[in-house]
Amino acid sequence: MKISKILGAATIVALSSTSALAQDRTGWPESFTVGTASQGGTYFAYGSGWANLVADELGISGGGEVTGGPMQNMALVHTGDAAFGMTTMGPARESLDGTNPIAPGLKMTNACAMFPMYQTPFSITTLKSSGIASVADIPDGAKIGFGPAGSTSDTYFPKMLETLGVNFERRNGGWSDLGGQLQDGLLDVIAFAAGVPVPAVSQLEVQTEVNIIEFTEEEQAKIMEAYPVSNFEIKADTYTTLKQSARSVSMWNFSVANCDLPESFVYEATKVVMSDNARMVNIHKAARSTVVENWDKNTFLPWHPGAAKWFNENGASIPKDMIHGSM
Repeated sequence: MKISKILGAATIVALSSTSALAQDRTGWPESFTVGTASQGGTYFAYGSGWANLVADELGISGGGEVTGGPMQNMALVHTGDAAFGMTTMGPARESLDGTNPIAPGLKMTNACAMFPMYQTPFSITTLKSSGIASVADIPDGAKIGFGPAGSTSDTYFPKMLETLGVNFERRNGGWSDLGGQLQDGLLDVIAFAAGVPVPAVSQLEVQTEVNIIEFTEEEQAKIMEAYPVSNFEIKADTYTTLKQSARSVSMWNFSVANCDLPESFVYEATKVVMSDNARMVNIHKAARSTVVENWDKNTFLPWHPGAAKWFNENGASIPKDMIHGSM
């Protein structure tokens, strides 16, 4: 008798849980994509990794999509062509203000903050054989690869180098392709803006000798004064080439979600990513910064209600006026 009562109670709990789960998934998409960037860059590795993780955990089809990077991701998420995307906060600000070059004048207000990712350092890589060991060594007219057109690197790094007095010929392409061009002597320099370690740089280190160039204190200060970046050090253990930490500057990255996605879906997706940092670090070391404490690195982009709910339940203090639909 007792056993049957226990079994009966268990059945009721199971049925109610199943019912709640079905109710909670009302309006969920059948599949989703995460806008990343080019192959060989950190966005693609990190974004594809968390997309697969969410897909596996939630039992829904999903994956990373190669894109032109943050500017395009903001547009894709705003229109709903991608459920999720990844952006640095500079392009996010421009998109919100209506100055995204993909759609000038369109204020992309339907892309909501989801979770903090990591800082994107701006770093310069050359072949050791080039003799270029500092920014001052970059010759006039150097062919510099800045990543995909419209990416964070392509948007900000050329301006930064111009501020430092560098004259160059601009080249665009995916990070892996640019790495191959550097090896083949078709480029003199690659100017990376990507979470470290950048897969393309790690691959270059295996194949040839490279120089990873740091900014001087004066160069760093000049860039920080002119652009929305903060000081950053690329740790010595990031690359085998580095013997000591390298001075850099960085910009924060956030994942964004289409604001119209169901609150429960974004809540659960956020929970998968944020509740087990070790699992995220296994996807990419840059995820060491994908922690609740960094919620405040977003100071202007409205949060998706589902993401905000999870963060506020787990130690964040996202104000109501920073949550989409609550303003």
